[in-house]
Parts: sequence; structure tokens; C-alpha cells
Amino acid sequence: MDQSQHQQHGGTMQHQQQQPRSYQVVKAATAATAGGSMLVLSGLILAATVIMLTIATPLLVIFSPVLVPALITVGLLITGFLASGGFGIAAITVLSWIYRYVTGRHPPGADSLDQARMKLAGKAREMKENKGTRSYAC
Repeated sequence: MDQSQHQQHGGTMQHQQQQPRSYQVVKAATAATAGGSMLVLSGLILAATVIMLTIATPLLVIFSPVLVPALITVGLLITGFLASGGFGIAAITVLSWIYRYVTGRHPPGADSLDQARMKLAGKAREMKENKGTRSYAC
């Protein structure tokens, strides 16, 4: 590890230690909520795919030639499983990134996120300070 990486990593660790415990708890709760939502969404898509396949297959077989519903069924099956798997992988990736961010390992994009957070906090502080100085004309 060269000097600049060591300073950057050390700065991140000091920054993590300076943050209040409640802020870290809020970050962890947000991570769990976001990741959990994505995992639930992936499970719901999987369940919906199976249910729609169960409903659609007999109707397609009864009202259409045999090859058309078979192709549609296979297409729906593949699309549903790919979407479910994709959302599952996305959820795991997001949870992994947020875990690394919360524990201070500095994942890619963390600098941009911190800069955006600081800008928002600055604007909120600025708006709060300006709120008391405004006068409203009738």
C-alpha cells in the first residue's frame, strides 16, 4: 500500500470513528431496508412468474396450437427466472456495497456519495438559516 492509499484509507477510518453511532445505525438500517426490498421484489417476481405460468399454460394449450403456447410459455419462463435472478444478484451486490461503505472499506463511488451528502447537508443548513431572515410582503 503506497503513501497516498494509506492516507486515504486512514482518513476514511478517522472519518468513520468521528461519525456518531446513531448515524452508523441509520446507515445500516437504510442498507437493510434497501437490500431487503430488492430481495422481496425478486421473490415476488419469481412467485408471479410461476403463478402466471400456471394460469396461462392451460389457456394457451386449449385455445391455441401446441407449438405457439409452448414457445410463449418457455419465453415467459426464461424471462421470469432471468428477471428474478437479476434482481437477486442486484440486491446482493447493493447489500455488499453498502456493507463495505458502512464498515469503512471505501467501495467505488463512495466519494461521490459523500460529496452529494455534504452538498445536501450544506443546502439544508443554508435554507434553515435563511428561513428566519425572510420577510413576507402581503
